[in-house]
Formats: sequence, C-alpha cells, structure tokens
Amino acid sequence: MRTVIIIDDSKTSRNLLKDMLVEHGYEVLAEAADGQEGYEKYCELRPDLVTLDITMPVMDGIETLTKIKEFDPSAKIVMVTAAGQKDKMMDAIKLGAVEFVTKPFETSQIINIIESIQ
Repeated sequence: MRTVIIIDDSKTSRNLLKDMLVEHGYEVLAEAADGQEGYEKYCELRPDLVTLDITMPVMDGIETLTKIKEFDPSAKIVMVTAAGQKDKMMDAIKLGAVEFVTKPFETSQIINIIESIQ
C-alpha cells in the first residue's frame, strides 16, 4: 500500500483528499495544516507521496517543496492549488514537483495523476 501525507491549510480539502485516497487503497500517514508542520511530518514519516497546497500560513507550498526536496531529492510531490496560480505552478515544477492539480478537482483526476507517479 502506498503512503501519503496531505499538506493543506483547508480542512475541507484535506478531508476530501483523504477520503478519495483511502477509498482507492492509499494509506494517509498524516495531515498538516501548514508547510512547516508538513515538512516535519515528511522527515519523520517518509511517505511515498505528498499532496501539497501552495497557499498556506507559516511556510507556503513553494518553500515546503524546496525544503522537502533538499531533505529527500527523490520525494514525489503533487501540488494542489486554486486556479489562477500558473506562475507558482511553473515554479513548483521547476523545483521538482512531479505534477499539479487545480481545485476544485475530480476524484478520477487526482487518482489518475497519483497512479501515474512511480
């Protein structure tokens, strides 16, 4: 079973993602409401995959992505964010995110993207 950490300041988004992932056989090891907490959980738990929001308090998704990739260059990170943040999405891909999804998202869209990542 593949393991995931969900990092998003929106409890609603975290719950939606968690339900989708668990329903499709993933184990959600942890959730974090800000980038700093998410980074610490990543270092502690070393999941197979991270879903990471861009706009968050304390440490945003771009900073979090950078720190996780410094800690573990092989980390698999999918950026999840509101529409209209194309520049930040391009930055995230340049910094090593493997894919991105814009909110609102469909279950099939998320699962297809996650299953395509090896």
